[in-house]
Amino acid sequence: MKLNHINLTVTDVNATREFLEKYFGLQTKSTYSDSFAVLLDDKGLLLALMKGKQVSYPKSFHIGFEQESEDQVNEINRHLRDDGVDVKPPKRAHRWTFYVKAPGGFTIEVFS
Repeated sequence: MKLNHINLTVTDVNATREFLEKYFGLQTKSTYSDSFAVLLDDKGLLLALMKGKQVSYPKSFHIGFEQESEDQVNEINRHLRDDGVDVKPPKRAHRWTFYVKAPGGFTIEVFS
């Protein structure tokens, strides 16, 4: 069995979509106004973004982007920081990892 798609409710569909494209390589398949977008990753996962007025994910909720190497984790972290995103440096936890708050109200983990 393969996970096929995820739907996330976000406060700002366009900002979230652009963030995921820029830093994580997702590609927009379709959009509907500023209220809905469908993105695809390079493995075929479909990520739908749906606009909500209030978004309240549990503190532990996050999605993860696995990288092939620690250098890739470091590069994404550097790119985010260079663009002014508030993100802490990667650290050794369960893996080489860091977390970043995405526009729209959810957290992303980047790890290798």
